[in-house]
Amino acid sequence: MKKGYKQLVDEANAEIKTYSVAEAQAKLSDANVQFIDVRDIRELEREGIVPGAYHAPRGMIEFWVDPDSPYFKPVFGEKKEFILFCAAGWRSALTTKTVQDMGLENVAHIDGGFTAWKAAGAPVTIKESKK
Repeated sequence: MKKGYKQLVDEANAEIKTYSVAEAQAKLSDANVQFIDVRDIRELEREGIVPGAYHAPRGMIEFWVDPDSPYFKPVFGEKKEFILFCAAGWRSALTTKTVQDMGLENVAHIDGGFTAWKAAGAPVTIKESKK
């Protein structure tokens, strides 16, 4: 392997803004902040969700962020700060670096991801299954 995931995550973390759970939680009620959950839908249904977070699966993020894409989601055109998270902070670090490289401004991610969020007792709600 020329470059493993650990090196990719470390390189991403060196170039992006990272919030602790406490710092991110302090922004939860800020109307100028949008939390973005990049986890798989099964993770949301199994573990719960951050209230008000927008679900943008990791596999679609580049298409949803790009205004020239037929899959563009208007939430990414809003002038807000975007705080991304996944389960452990690895996927969200890579995703934050990617969208930052694409030109999305004012982006960050949560250190430790949803696992750290939940362990800290930060707000979590249940995601209803569509089954």
